[in-house]
Amino acid sequence: MTEFCVWAPAASRVRLRIIGEPDRDLTAGDGGWWTLDVPDAGPGTDYVYLLDDDEQALPDPRSAWQPAGVHGPSRVYDHATHRWGDQGWTGRQLPGSVLYELHIGTFTPEGTFDSAIERLDHLVELGVDLVELLPVNAFNGDHNWGYDGVCWFAPHQMYGGPDGLKRFVDACHRRGLGVVLDVVYNHFGPSGAYAPMFGPYLAETGGNTWGRTINLDGPHSGEVRRYIIDSVLMWLRDYHVDGLRLDAVHALRDHGAVHLLEELAVEVEALSTHVGRPLSLIAESDLNDPKLITPREAGGHGLHAQWNDDAHHALHSLLTGERQGYYGDFGSLQCLSDVLTGAFFHAGTWSSFRGRVHGRPVDRTRTAGHRFVAYLQNHDQIGNRATGDRISATLSPHLLRVGATLLMTAPFTPMLFMGEEWGATTPWQFFTSHPEPELAAAVADGRRREFAAHGWPEGDVPDPQDPGTFARSRLDWAELDKPEHRETYDFHRRLIALRKSRPDLTDPRLDRVEVRHGDQFVVVRRGRTVVAANLAPRAQRITLPGLVRSVLLASRGGVTVMRDVVELPPESAVVVAAS
Repeated sequence: MTEFCVWAPAASRVRLRIIGEPDRDLTAGDGGWWTLDVPDAGPGTDYVYLLDDDEQALPDPRSAWQPAGVHGPSRVYDHATHRWGDQGWTGRQLPGSVLYELHIGTFTPEGTFDSAIERLDHLVELGVDLVELLPVNAFNGDHNWGYDGVCWFAPHQMYGGPDGLKRFVDACHRRGLGVVLDVVYNHFGPSGAYAPMFGPYLAETGGNTWGRTINLDGPHSGEVRRYIIDSVLMWLRDYHVDGLRLDAVHALRDHGAVHLLEELAVEVEALSTHVGRPLSLIAESDLNDPKLITPREAGGHGLHAQWNDDAHHALHSLLTGERQGYYGDFGSLQCLSDVLTGAFFHAGTWSSFRGRVHGRPVDRTRTAGHRFVAYLQNHDQIGNRATGDRISATLSPHLLRVGATLLMTAPFTPMLFMGEEWGATTPWQFFTSHPEPELAAAVADGRRREFAAHGWPEGDVPDPQDPGTFARSRLDWAELDKPEHRETYDFHRRLIALRKSRPDLTDPRLDRVEVRHGDQFVVVRRGRTVVAANLAPRAQRITLPGLVRSVLLASRGGVTVMRDVVELPPESAVVVAAS
């Protein structure tokens, strides 16, 4: 027996249409819920809803499976039928871990969960702990970044649907890899968003960069909040996912006494206690507000971590020399020092890009560095460049390794973007596959206008709808067979292993990080581990804070050690054990 249940508070009538059968009326219940038990409607049954006397067939807002796409009928799915093989999995905590961000559609030529499984041994050998997937819930079209999702309970069919995602998570767990899933609750995508036809999922007024604001504090918002909470718990419980990255939480407009994020933290903590494994919530926010990761007992929202764009901007600007747009305030060695010791650069300080004071200071003595996810590259920082060029298109292999060294020895939770470990040359461009010509044209035009305002020639901006834009963004795994790329990969592998072997390098205490810098060099001391980086195109002698006992890792040959002095080749870094 299957119970069909849908929230439609303003409807006077709700019908269920099982494909190929006569319509059935649901029974109205409390709080705008409608229900109907159908004894013979088991898993695999396709169905739609019809509201009032309208004949438009609508998929279920809580559909677990959309095999014919977001505009097609929903299909009954039973989570209990999957035979999990991860019974021995006890989870993976975020502190001490290394994240690896990937997009299922471009990680492999086939672009499916099953083909991604075939590459998991590469990640195990690399040494990462948690695989972070860009959004995989259903969206309109074949390929997309995933941030236009409209079905918040259903994995995208082209990737492999619900069973494919479970096979992927299962395969990760059997290899000792945890899984973090990127989820988007701040807007619905522009095509196939049928949930707002059932109820007030959208706020009466207001919007954000991507569309109408979700109703989190208006009339009937209780059920909308529950819709999001249930989606969060479903990914963690039914798909055995180990954590969620919450997209752009600054766009979640909630003026209630208990913010949705705090409510999520409470519910996820309860689920974690029940399933007996750590479950992490990681926020993306541009507010530079440590309240997100401050424990609830201290008046914060109680999330486990947040992305730290300031760490990216400090490294990117320093290495590339770029100063346009939001990089304007970044790029100095003092900026890097401020970030390594205090997490945020804009911490109640002036932001020239915003034209105002931005951010809030982090309490260095009480806030652990592992609560900040740091990266040299990610999907946004590559894909939101006009041509989607990676940092490897700008930097020499030697400077790439300097950047990797500074990232992996920082007091944060480091994250790599797919292919970064070998210096991939394939771009990561903004791609869509909207079937609607008007929407496709609007997205392409908007992209061109956006970058024209920043001075990019129109011809330099790829058409998101061009299949070639998507094809160019696929990883080229053959690059790993080329000596230069293999050397970069081997360096990342040794760097991650070193990070895990030295307690100093996983120590999250920000107030124990010491930084000194001079003419195009920086020295970072973490306990008895010292990192020296020479950013200059010439060799430099650098005095270290303590006597060198051994060289742990060098980004290139030619390093000379003399007691408390190292001579570094151009564009190089070294990690040493010191007294």
